[in-house]
Amino acid sequence: MKFLLTLLLLLLLAVGAAAYIVYTPYGPSVETFVDIPPGTGATGVATLLRKDGIIRSRYAFALLHLTRDGTFKAGEYRFDHATPPAEVYTRLIQGDVYTQTLTIPEGFNIFDIAAAVESAGFAKRDDFLAAERSHIELVVGFLPPGTEPNSLEGYLFPDTYNFSRHATALQMLTAMVHRFRQASAQLGIDQTSMARTVTMASLIEKEVRQETERPLVAGVFVNRLAKSMPLATDPTVIYAALLDNRWRGTIYASDLKSPSPYNTYLHKGLPPGPICNPGLASLRAALHPPQTNYLYFVSDAAGHTRFSVGLKEHAQQVQAYRQAEKH
Repeated sequence: MKFLLTLLLLLLLAVGAAAYIVYTPYGPSVETFVDIPPGTGATGVATLLRKDGIIRSRYAFALLHLTRDGTFKAGEYRFDHATPPAEVYTRLIQGDVYTQTLTIPEGFNIFDIAAAVESAGFAKRDDFLAAERSHIELVVGFLPPGTEPNSLEGYLFPDTYNFSRHATALQMLTAMVHRFRQASAQLGIDQTSMARTVTMASLIEKEVRQETERPLVAGVFVNRLAKSMPLATDPTVIYAALLDNRWRGTIYASDLKSPSPYNTYLHKGLPPGPICNPGLASLRAALHPPQTNYLYFVSDAAGHTRFSVGLKEHAQQVQAYRQAEKH
């Protein structure tokens, strides 16, 4: 009887010790990252966690694995306070990996995106730009043969992304292009019209902020193209200056005379490629421009767009805008 009581007492002590190890919080008081490589087994995971001070005992953690279902998800995990090993285990099973957010607004060009990437602590600006220009293979599959661009401009879809701290420029670019492909498929943009649609949408995106006005701007561009009139849109002149590393924050007369193929004051037709990365509304407007007689437009002081059929009416709208700016 005494032996049984002793055995029961030892068993209770063992259960209590196991419960203490498994459910009592333990871990770092400062931010600590643990990277779990793909294919790491329970023993390897427990060893990494113990080495970085996340758990008290790797044997107790391995015991958890024997009593629970699930597969550990690879990735980087962030710990900054004491946590029960059972909770740590659940996080690894659920794949609660640490990521950082990168938001790309509609209308950002490659230079804007590269700056945002660097500001968020990922790749350096120049490294991202170099990768963006060297990985054209990401868009080759859905553009017509022989029309491959020299940049991914236009195909890096505006969205909020979550990336690992160690994400490479190529991984980020791949995610953005993949998101663009989803959006273009959703809108039904076919391969033959892809480049033209995206280029047109990029102009619309830069010219107008009001979503309801974007189709009308698309209609103006279509009408001007049909009449072989230069599009004469300022954002293309700015983009040309950015490409030549000579943008000074405002448009000068010399910019309007630039021989760049992106200068739509000198060259008729669409520019050779997109000038930014448009969102859904601008892509949709480029796909379905309404039929109108408008050939001109200008913004007013309230941020809306005024459309005109003739040059005289347009000149009056421009004059009104300039007068409003003075007040």
